[in-house]
Amino acid sequence: MYILNDSIVFPPVSHANPDGLLALGGDLSVERLIAAYQQGIFPWFNDDQPIMWFCPDPRMVLYPEEIKVSKSMRKLFRQEAFEVTYNTCFDQVIEQCASIERVDQDGTWITKEMKRSYKKLHQMGIAVSVEVWKENNLVGGLYGVWLREKKVFCGESMFSHVSNASKYGFISWVKELMRYETKIIDCQMYTEHLASLGGREIPREQFLAYLRE
Repeated sequence: MYILNDSIVFPPVSHANPDGLLALGGDLSVERLIAAYQQGIFPWFNDDQPIMWFCPDPRMVLYPEEIKVSKSMRKLFRQEAFEVTYNTCFDQVIEQCASIERVDQDGTWITKEMKRSYKKLHQMGIAVSVEVWKENNLVGGLYGVWLREKKVFCGESMFSHVSNASKYGFISWVKELMRYETKIIDCQMYTEHLASLGGREIPREQFLAYLRE
């Protein structure tokens, strides 16, 4: 297992273990986070753990043109059931993502240190948020890292206080990303929720090729 030091250098991603764990340690400076995402690496750990860096194989992704919109979701869009905004309250979105209870999950991986770092990335225009509103209340949203020059969006987390709110926001954001000719959305690891929206697993090397272009 690789232990990172003060140098912002990661080992080759081929050295990751079967679970995708590549390295431990280092810090969550914006410089290290940017370097990580540009190499297909992301942090994922709990408060009581050292910083853990992952690059799984296979990789869960979604090609924007493959987004699945169910009949029930199409009906919500026709009804304009929610209002969607972008980058209007990033801090609130990441705080909600960190605090919402999730099935089969004890606590959160969005630590205080992680929130501070991603808020800095947002101030730099790298981390972005999507907000979903109902009657002027924030009922859902998501955030992630947008590698604009590489046309890759790396989704990090989403939350919902009202049924279908996060899906509504995600689908709206995918359509927005298509306007910018985004090639691929990094969903990191498989979940049934992402698969229902059109996400699928591809070989890690295939995903990394988008970052090298």
